[in-house]
Amino acid sequence: MTNRITYGTGDSSFLAAGGTDGLIQLVDDFYEAMDTLAEAATIRGMHPEDLTESRDKLARFLSGWLNGPNTFRPKYGPISIPSAHHHLPIGEEEMNAWLRCMEIALSKQPYTEDFKAYMLRQLRVPAARCRTR
Repeated sequence: MTNRITYGTGDSSFLAAGGTDGLIQLVDDFYEAMDTLAEAATIRGMHPEDLTESRDKLARFLSGWLNGPNTFRPKYGPISIPSAHHHLPIGEEEMNAWLRCMEIALSKQPYTEDFKAYMLRQLRVPAARCRTR
């Protein structure tokens, strides 16, 4: 009998992502894709040149979002996805570029294929909440 992991239950998704270290690697690969993918040039331009804080914020957000340790709030305060992005012109094209960067980053992780697919499906929700136009 095969044990099936139910992602989204308890900290199963956080653990499937490799915990904090796994999320840091995912975020590093995400921003590498954003730096190199031509279709991501617009969203890269919405970020500061130095991505240190952006990387930290995304890794901390993902940790709490995946039911791991909530490390975002103690350092940066409460997060509201729409409020955090309201000043940026994010439409469908930008949202899709962000998701493409995440898809590339996920493809580089040692995650199971079902977890990669799960993550990409689930990340569409906060990505859509970032849209401002």
